[in-house]
Amino acid sequence: MTYLDHAATTPVLPAALEAFVREAAVLGNPSSLHADGRRARASLETSRERIAHALGAESAEVVLTGNGCEANTLAVVGSHRAAHRADPGRNRAVASAVEHHAVLEAVHALADDGASTALIGVDRSGVLDLGALEVELAENAGRTSVVSVMWANNETGAIQPIDEVVALVRRYGGHAVAVHSDAVQAVGHVPVDFAGSGLDALSLSGHKLGAPAGIGALLVQRTLPLSPIVLGSGQERGVRSGTVPVALAAALAVAVEHAVATLESERVRLTGLRDTLAGGALARVSGARLNGPAGEARLPGHVHLSIEGVDVDALLFALDSAGVAASAGAACVAGVTQPSHVLLAAGDDERAARGVLRLTLGRTSTAADVERVLAVLPEAVERARAVAGIRR
Repeated sequence: MTYLDHAATTPVLPAALEAFVREAAVLGNPSSLHADGRRARASLETSRERIAHALGAESAEVVLTGNGCEANTLAVVGSHRAAHRADPGRNRAVASAVEHHAVLEAVHALADDGASTALIGVDRSGVLDLGALEVELAENAGRTSVVSVMWANNETGAIQPIDEVVALVRRYGGHAVAVHSDAVQAVGHVPVDFAGSGLDALSLSGHKLGAPAGIGALLVQRTLPLSPIVLGSGQERGVRSGTVPVALAAALAVAVEHAVATLESERVRLTGLRDTLAGGALARVSGARLNGPAGEARLPGHVHLSIEGVDVDALLFALDSAGVAASAGAACVAGVTQPSHVLLAAGDDERAARGVLRLTLGRTSTAADVERVLAVLPEAVERARAVAGIRR
């Protein structure tokens, strides 16, 4: 199988798996005071320090979570609730319109609880409209609780202007407004320095980096008030209760360190493969369009195509039958493919936003993988168009 769905999940790094197996074989709850518990706690804190060092954070700023979705929810909901409790006038949550559903659903949940919310639009390439964000912040100075803008988009790979976002928030809201970024797709692919970013909170996910699924983290400034969303015994600074998985934390530390250490060489390699894949697809498939910004403004491993006249489910099935694992850029709910909210926000109509194909490269991707996809893609598209014609 030619695997080009690394943005969904990437193969477990052998060294991360070794760390997981080694720690999983050792007894001890890190909250226990006996010798086994202290050993587990020492291992956990070592992992926390390694993650922090690799990402420009302090170890006390690393809150371990079950996944990236939980980290996003904790950042958005937790910071809003804490700000609103301290100042009831701060009751407005802001995010970009192209966020991952974890952030969008968190914002919608706040709205259901009585918060006012705003989604900031993007330009045709899917990059945040900074002018619209400035107007939003200026008009709601003193009311805003949290602003969440993803570092890089999970569909198109568009890299967002995080520095400018932080600067605008500080200009109009100072440090009373929490600034969060979902960096699940960015960590390990572009340089991420938490301290240098000026962010209050940043989310990441282990299985996007080569750790097993089931572990993520929220980097969060110690000065940022957060209300917990998981209640219990008060682990992880009192904001994320539950026994922390020592073995998964060890695997995450290895995966983060490896991704950061190999970032530059992988960026160059994957950018070359990406450009070959995108150029070949556009040349061989009529009616194909590349979505997202060009060059360094997009992630090195993302190719996101709109293809006219295809049934996307049929396209994915045809590719799978030809030995290629890919995905649609749209979320699937109850087995029904929905139009991409990212492309809708960028100005596409529903029909165009349905016919999308996401091909994402990663650590194990090779030139042979790219050649294989390009060899089978034209026929797969024709089969998908035939199905679309029948269904119409």
